[in-house]
Amino acid sequence: MSDAAPPTARGRRHKTAGGGGGSCPVKLEPSPTGGSSFGPEMRDDRRSRFRASVRSRESYSSAGSGDVDPSRPQEKIKSCCRTVVTFMCTQVGVGGLIVAYAVIGAFTFMHIESRAEFPELALVADLRRNCADELWDVIQAENVFNQTRFSQRAAVIMKKFQLGVTTAVKHGYDGRTAAESWSFPAALMFCLSVFTMIGYGNLVPRTNLGKALTVVYAMFGIPLYVLYFMSMGKVLASVFRWFYTKMSQCCTGSQKRDGGPPKKVIVPSTACLWVLFVYIATGTIMFAEWEKWDYLDSTYFCVTSLCKIGFGDFVPGANILESKSGHQTKLVINFVYLLVGMGVIAMCYNLMSEVVRLKMHELRRDTLVCLDDIRIRLVACYTRRHSSDPVV
Repeated sequence: MSDAAPPTARGRRHKTAGGGGGSCPVKLEPSPTGGSSFGPEMRDDRRSRFRASVRSRESYSSAGSGDVDPSRPQEKIKSCCRTVVTFMCTQVGVGGLIVAYAVIGAFTFMHIESRAEFPELALVADLRRNCADELWDVIQAENVFNQTRFSQRAAVIMKKFQLGVTTAVKHGYDGRTAAESWSFPAALMFCLSVFTMIGYGNLVPRTNLGKALTVVYAMFGIPLYVLYFMSMGKVLASVFRWFYTKMSQCCTGSQKRDGGPPKKVIVPSTACLWVLFVYIATGTIMFAEWEKWDYLDSTYFCVTSLCKIGFGDFVPGANILESKSGHQTKLVINFVYLLVGMGVIAMCYNLMSEVVRLKMHELRRDTLVCLDDIRIRLVACYTRRHSSDPVV
């Protein structure tokens, strides 16, 4: 009995021509082996062609992707970029990236703002010159023995000069030129105050390009600072937790039990508060000695800066003589102090949040135990009350 192959689409397309109502069935020619024309030979041929096409596609794909020469410049650049991106995602990379971002911003703002001179300098110079000329005219016009008349006219002239200087100070005049104000340490502190959102306000851009660049700089710098804040907090929290564990083991004389998993140590909130107190006290002493502030003002500056309040009434390195002499290392040290201080605050936040989570878990557990105890007491009271009632 020969295998009868089902009619295919090619067989169904053979209809009778002329559009008649009847159709002539198509007769499939039997193969010499007794089957239809779609027998094993045809199927084997199709399989071989399919395998050949698959092999050709595999060879093409291997030639396009597998045979890549790692010594080519494109591959070297790609590998280097992947390495740099991987390093920048680490904690050390984020810290280096935030410092590099601040340094690049400092040089950029120096180049933009130092070339635009303050108009208040010429205004105050004209006021000073006019005041001297008017006083000289008064001396020549009035009798030197008429002290009352001279004092009255001189007071009017000095009041006019005072009003002009006050107006110039409101517009940012501090006696320094643009190059003296926008030195590298000052520009570095300005960049820090932008992306950390402290905003001292003692140094601001005057040009339109500087203002537009500040907006763009803050848009990219604030997310980068948040990433630094989170990563640095985790690193410092891990280091301080390890140090606290070692210190507690040394003080109590206890060692890790063999065969058991290490017990997680929760750093108490008092330790975090002591760390903050020591860090603020260090800054207080340092700035009090450098800036000749009293200790209350130094503490006020450290707390308002680390808490990102930044009123701007106390800023290190604001001395005009030091600015003109170029000795502004205090601003660089202040930059490092604030940047590390932000990491210390993030560390304390992470450690204290663990304590809060633990306390909340204990509170939830105690609340459930208390509610369960109240439920048991109510059920017992209800059962005892109903058991004592006489049966009607």
